[in-house]
Amino acid sequence: MHPPRVRAGILGLALVAGLAAPTAATAAGAAPATTSTSASTSASASAPTVEERRLAQAVPQEILGRSGFDTAAARFARLLGASHSYAQARRVVEGEGRALWRRAVDRAQGRGPAGGDLSRDDDRPLYWARLSMTSELRAWEPAFTVDDGQRAALLDELERASRGQDDVRLPRRATGLKRVLVTGFDPFTLDRDIRISNPSGATALALDGTVIRTADGPARVETVVFPVRWRDFSQGVVERALRPYLPHVDLFTTVSQGRVGRFDVERTNGAWRGGFADNENVGRTEQVPVPDPASQPQWTTTTLPYAAVVAADTGRFPVYDNTSVTEIPAGGTTPVVRPDGPTAGSTARAGGGGDYLSNEIAYRATLLRDRLGLHDSLPGGHVHTPVLQFGAGNTDPATGAVTDPEFVRNRLDIIAQVRAILSTAAGA
Repeated sequence: MHPPRVRAGILGLALVAGLAAPTAATAAGAAPATTSTSASTSASASAPTVEERRLAQAVPQEILGRSGFDTAAARFARLLGASHSYAQARRVVEGEGRALWRRAVDRAQGRGPAGGDLSRDDDRPLYWARLSMTSELRAWEPAFTVDDGQRAALLDELERASRGQDDVRLPRRATGLKRVLVTGFDPFTLDRDIRISNPSGATALALDGTVIRTADGPARVETVVFPVRWRDFSQGVVERALRPYLPHVDLFTTVSQGRVGRFDVERTNGAWRGGFADNENVGRTEQVPVPDPASQPQWTTTTLPYAAVVAADTGRFPVYDNTSVTEIPAGGTTPVVRPDGPTAGSTARAGGGGDYLSNEIAYRATLLRDRLGLHDSLPGGHVHTPVLQFGAGNTDPATGAVTDPEFVRNRLDIIAQVRAILSTAAGA
């Protein structure tokens, strides 16, 4: 994910550095670390979030209706309303969150009914159904007492469960399967075009639990999806989700949408947030906040076999080894673009993947790898996919269709190429 870069007519809808950023509320300091990812911790029913308010628009409702996911919120609200205790409500939240994730994965992989005419590879039903459920949970007024912390914990549990973050099932070593962990993102920049899909999220759904062939034998892929919210990253959602698994996998790749018409393996990640607005319309401009900032490096690097990936024939889009960064040189004050990576003692202003949440997830995941002592033994890094584009006659957000044949073909080709990139990397 760069923030969408709009440059010379190119819309780079990636979680990378912001090329041209819309007006955003910018926070100078990091949010305090907590265990909650909820937008409200009010004990009583609270107003919808910025993301949830978009549900009222026609496009989300069409996506939900054309996938059959429009029933998820009503079922959730009914079960939640029938709860007679906090413990029972928590079981409902956990169960329905996991069921939503499994339903989205099953739909993407061709299991069960499609639920409508929207193509199965679409990641958007999961995103909008999750928001419809968090909205119900936020508005829920139980007959028993639920305090601030309890409501926040329920919202947090729903987020984790519906993103596959507690559904990672690594095979036992005795099976002989290599283990690969992949992450994706929600759709974003929805105020620019609410029809947007994120190919990294679609890839996560398509690959979760699948086995791919590599030159070094079969590998099982497990996936999770993350929100496009600075707040959650400040609260440690990446580290909490990945820490239990990194010591036990053979390769990991964070994935997000990047530049038009190309894949990039990002060589270097920077410890800087550039302020581009997230899905809550909030921006942050600051050093990436992590535990133990005194030992925090300005840069982390990929350990993916980028040369092998770039050289392989993985699909119709070209794949680049991206070495560029933006830095403030040691002793300097002005940011400078360095095509060949950072210089000694420099301060990060953008990694190869920019200064948005795609760079940040890559930075956090690779920093966690290094702090776990796995730099020399665990291949891991970030891959940017091409921007997922609609067909040539379907580019107006106000009047365009929510899908078209070229849109579906582009998404399927991106998913297939990510699978091939993983196969190459895991076998290298």
